[in-house]
Amino acid sequence: MTKMTSAQAAKELRKLNDQHDALLARENKSREFVAAIQEDVEKIRPEYDYAGIQDELDRMERRIRALKHAINTFNLSQEVPGFGMTIDQMLVYIPQLTARKKKLDYMRKKLPRERENAGYSRSSNIVEYNYVNYDIAAAEADYVKTVDELSAAQNALDQVNSTVLFEAAL
Repeated sequence: MTKMTSAQAAKELRKLNDQHDALLARENKSREFVAAIQEDVEKIRPEYDYAGIQDELDRMERRIRALKHAINTFNLSQEVPGFGMTIDQMLVYIPQLTARKKKLDYMRKKLPRERENAGYSRSSNIVEYNYVNYDIAAAEADYVKTVDELSAAQNALDQVNSTVLFEAAL
């Protein structure tokens, strides 16, 4: 068992996935080859150990599964202080806050009444206006509150991910 933080585990997982991808790429380049009829096939045959590569891929895949399971278990059980949510829930909450922030940013920048250009043509004297149907100041206040909440959530999650240790069977 190895103790690590979620941030360390994520870096280790990226490293394992990179190594796995590199081994697959090497296997793809060496498992088959093309030779001209006049060439000595044995002289140009690339080195390839089928059984060895399959064993190494299997070993890496087991480590990847074990690490991902440890991360997932940690995310399901570790509460983020100050939010009453697990990491798993925070990973849903933060994108929700981000989407809310984007919507409120659009809403807070609107004017109470804006001229609508879509239906306007030179042959018509009709000028249309688009009116907001909400309190722009309330949208601004909610935007500021959402930005603060998002920042606090990200900081709290970063704190947990970089300080709280869990065990992973690697």
